[in-house]
Amino acid sequence: MDLNALKQEAAKAALTELRSGMKLGVGTGSTVNCFIDALAGSGLSFDAVCSSSEATTERLQQAGFEVSELNDVGGLDLYVDGADEVDPHKRLIKGGGAALTREKVVAACAERFVCIVDASKEVDILGRFPLPVEVIPMARSYVARELTALGGRPEYRSGVVTDNGQQLLDVHNLRIVDAVGLEQTINGLAGVVTVGLFAQRPADTIIVAAPEGIRIR
Repeated sequence: MDLNALKQEAAKAALTELRSGMKLGVGTGSTVNCFIDALAGSGLSFDAVCSSSEATTERLQQAGFEVSELNDVGGLDLYVDGADEVDPHKRLIKGGGAALTREKVVAACAERFVCIVDASKEVDILGRFPLPVEVIPMARSYVARELTALGGRPEYRSGVVTDNGQQLLDVHNLRIVDAVGLEQTINGLAGVVTVGLFAQRPADTIIVAAPEGIRIR
């Protein structure tokens, strides 16, 4: 089974977590795009649907869903999103699609966070995928020096501007054992908007699509 087929299987499996009348948050990325496609044919209706990026908002609207502002909705029943890496404790690296800050906000508002991934995203220790850090432009060099002092090798994601108008550093060469501690440390640096570690608020459920079938964690 190819990678895209696995993403579609994970997306379809997430539909079992939904019910009509929910307030739903929707993440960003290629697996989430498969989820939106599956959602469009599900026949489900929601009290509110909130998005984590401009790209997701556009795709949801094309699928026939009205997208609400998170400020107008309050709490969400469920947030569905993908990840770039997942560890055995359901902690995540996210931000490959440059939507990490809004993703983190939507996840924080949700009672439950369901993460949908293919099996290639599972790791024993986070850090193989470069850790995204969103920064305000004037702080980029300073934050890069601080990330280097923490043992990382930050690279500027040239030409990418987030939906918030900010810039991204991708931090290579990390082996993240204390994910919560590192999340707190990086978030505490002046000029950091947020880091793509979802450890303080990890996923509640991981749906993993593997060649041998769906696994629920």
